[in-house]
Amino acid sequence: MADEKNLTYGEDQADGMNEGSDRGLVGDSLQRLQQNEGVTSLFNKVSGAVQDLRSEFDRLVVGQSNNSSHQTLGQHRFDGFVGPQDGNDVKWYVDGCGYFWAVSMALQEARHSIWILDWWLSPELYLRRPPATNEQYRLDRMLQSAAQRGVQINIIIYKEVKQALTLDSEYTKHYLEGLHPNIAVFRHPDHLPDAQTLQSSFTSSLQNLSLNASTASKLGGDALKALYGVKNDIVLYWAHHEKLCIVDSEIVFMGGLDLCYGRWDTNQHSIADAHPGNLNAIVFPGQDFNNARIMDFEHVSKWQDNKLDRKSSSRMGWSDVSISLRGPVIEDLKRHFVQRWNFIYDEKYDVRKDVRYHRLNLGTFGGGLQTQEPTGQDPRLHGTSRVDHAGRSSYMHRIGQEVYDEGEELKEHLSKRAHQVEGQFRGTRPLNIPRAGHISCQLVRSASKWSNGTPTEHSIANGYAKTISQASHFIYIENQFFITATGDKQSPIKNNLIGSALVERILRAARNGEKFKVIVVMPAIPAFAGDLKDEASLGTRAIMEYQYNSINRGGHSIMEEIAKAGFDPVQYIRWYNLRNYDRINITSVMQEAEQRSGVDYEEARRDYDHRVDPLGYSRGEEAVYHQAPSSNEFRRYQQAASQIPDNEGLKDLDTVAECYMLRGRDIREIPWDGGESEMDAFVQEELYIHSKIMIVDDRTVVCGSANCNDRSMLGTHDSEIALIIEDSEALESEMDGRPWRASRFAGTLRRQLTRKHLGLLPTQDFRKQDRNFEPAGTPNAYDHGSPEDRLVEDPISDRFLNFWNGRARQNTLAFRKVFHAVPDDTVTSWPEYEEFYEKYFHGAEEVAEGKDKNSTRSYRWGHVVAEEFSSGEQGVREVKEILSTVKGTLVEMPLTFLKQEKDLAKEGFSLNALTEDIYT
Repeated sequence: MADEKNLTYGEDQADGMNEGSDRGLVGDSLQRLQQNEGVTSLFNKVSGAVQDLRSEFDRLVVGQSNNSSHQTLGQHRFDGFVGPQDGNDVKWYVDGCGYFWAVSMALQEARHSIWILDWWLSPELYLRRPPATNEQYRLDRMLQSAAQRGVQINIIIYKEVKQALTLDSEYTKHYLEGLHPNIAVFRHPDHLPDAQTLQSSFTSSLQNLSLNASTASKLGGDALKALYGVKNDIVLYWAHHEKLCIVDSEIVFMGGLDLCYGRWDTNQHSIADAHPGNLNAIVFPGQDFNNARIMDFEHVSKWQDNKLDRKSSSRMGWSDVSISLRGPVIEDLKRHFVQRWNFIYDEKYDVRKDVRYHRLNLGTFGGGLQTQEPTGQDPRLHGTSRVDHAGRSSYMHRIGQEVYDEGEELKEHLSKRAHQVEGQFRGTRPLNIPRAGHISCQLVRSASKWSNGTPTEHSIANGYAKTISQASHFIYIENQFFITATGDKQSPIKNNLIGSALVERILRAARNGEKFKVIVVMPAIPAFAGDLKDEASLGTRAIMEYQYNSINRGGHSIMEEIAKAGFDPVQYIRWYNLRNYDRINITSVMQEAEQRSGVDYEEARRDYDHRVDPLGYSRGEEAVYHQAPSSNEFRRYQQAASQIPDNEGLKDLDTVAECYMLRGRDIREIPWDGGESEMDAFVQEELYIHSKIMIVDDRTVVCGSANCNDRSMLGTHDSEIALIIEDSEALESEMDGRPWRASRFAGTLRRQLTRKHLGLLPTQDFRKQDRNFEPAGTPNAYDHGSPEDRLVEDPISDRFLNFWNGRARQNTLAFRKVFHAVPDDTVTSWPEYEEFYEKYFHGAEEVAEGKDKNSTRSYRWGHVVAEEFSSGEQGVREVKEILSTVKGTLVEMPLTFLKQEKDLAKEGFSLNALTEDIYT
């Protein structure tokens, strides 16, 4: 097999090294040495070493360029900018509930610095739930509190194209910076057209355009350049996609979860959030209750505004994986952040002369980092203040005097510093960075000149390809996308050859007669709104087509390449989706409370979201929901609801997600007391997979922000980070019925994920903190040796695979029958799509959005197709009987969906060739 670099990309694209300046701490000190005859001999001894270190010290101490002229790739594994770091403690989080709780603990204890890098950041995100009793854990309030304690907060967020995305990073920046002077927020990149485009008529004509795949497909190159901007001849379609939070240079949070709306969720993924007995039990306030398949976020600066009716609509569940960590690899993550921050500062913010904006410097003492240093103070003593030119000169003078007086000590000093620099720039651990555990981590990334000011790096893609090629028995992949190639014949997919690595490894196993399995879990449909057949869904269909062409269509897909070699691909690799259901609590309690109060539940709920004055909290007042002043609707409804007696516990039975989880009640035994028809209360939706993770042989984990597509893997497109995680602590296990030495981190994470999907975990109590809610330093809780653990222990055993595939099949059949969920394998053409789905649900998303309130259509988005069942109570019993067979959320991926359609993406429309890259 080709080496990792050639396998993935061919020739290295790194720029050559340029010589550094003679100026800087060490350079100036040596000039003084040269001017003193008495130390000429000493100078000759150490000058060679100093010349090698000089450019590094310029960057570390003086804060000179962090960009491409100082970076060499190819020295480390996977052609990364750093190598593996030993001695780390890493902890996994499955879904956002525990992860966000852990983040809140770290923010609450922050003493010096908080650095955040996010694609999207929502200031009003609640890190603990329910909001009614956790006001102090709203993100903006936690950051403000930290800033008031003297913590310096630096945040980088992606600056979106407003016509294409509704992130409103401008609001985020100005709102957060308005909370305290210690908060600085950078947005990047600026989408500025080049001079030629500025002179055209496109710029002004596109200001109010709402951009989607359909409108973009009709635009020419100049119009797209005007929208996205151009830098160095690159149209800036691409995003900063990392998710990273570093607190006090001691604890890091990273992975798939942005600190934004729609991400917080529990293991059971309840998708109903109506609470007729008590509005203070709401879990997803305001815009955090979202279903991206129905409608995108809108006007996110008004966090309390939400048009989705909770009496009839579900949210979309969010399945994700993130990690926290301590240990030496934090130095590499800090370096990445500093590179990005200084690159953006030099490019954009230096000229603004705002006192809150300044460069960050990698420190030479303790491997730490220095930001704003008080003038004239020694940066060895203070880690959070700015060094101005006078202070820097004073410090340099003192160091020079030390060198002059004690020449022999300089040799020892430089030797120690050389080791520190080698630790930061050659991938070994600096002497003074304490070991935190026994896990090796290598930071890999996708970065380039537009995103980072550094040479193009695609070490994430290299790491994926090489780790796949070295797999012995088993690969588990969870990813938001799966767009890849097996060669150079799958345009517009570029050289993202993860697919090629999978084919090569599978064929090697097949030819050697080895048992080898690959499981891929991914979303059924990208999280874009609308009926698949609508014009506005062109981008959704395009992504689906590229994914199917990567999996089993188009002539060069993974499954087709394996079949061409004479082997059955299903024996080696299979794909799966996730889907779940719930029941909205629209019982008689809601009707009676509405009648007694004269207030519709949704009106009371909207009043609930509007009630707390954020400025009141910032003034230090106690502001929890149940104490805050409210207007009439909420108070009237709450008073009426509190007077209604609870019948069989139905008043607070606001979700039935427990029914498909371990030890949950049987849905057939859950009562209903009238009100709306129970048949109309059941809802389903795809459970959206946002994870970016690969687990190989239960020994190695790749976890970060990178999707499996060109955007994330090429390096020149979206910026990304990930860790290659290898734990030396053994976990005794089995592989194909034989003893197997797995690693504890990889093995427990893979088992936790598969158990969750299979419904072999109990429901997660988001009000009750446990070990999986805490930052790294406290080990993950996992019930080793339980019957459920034993069931998933051996990932390639017939026992596990039969159980896994059996549950996926069983759940698929239930959702097909009850809800006519799409995509589905019985739907192979557009006429079949219309018969199976559109005749029941066409236009349902507009009804859910409130755009078509007078619709006479029979079924709302995600509801039961009632005509498949008997009328009345008998029909409800039939529905419950089928739903009782649903266990977990795993379903089969429908690989024959619309397979008869030769051009899935271009049903009546066509993609612009210039925009194809956006969707790959």
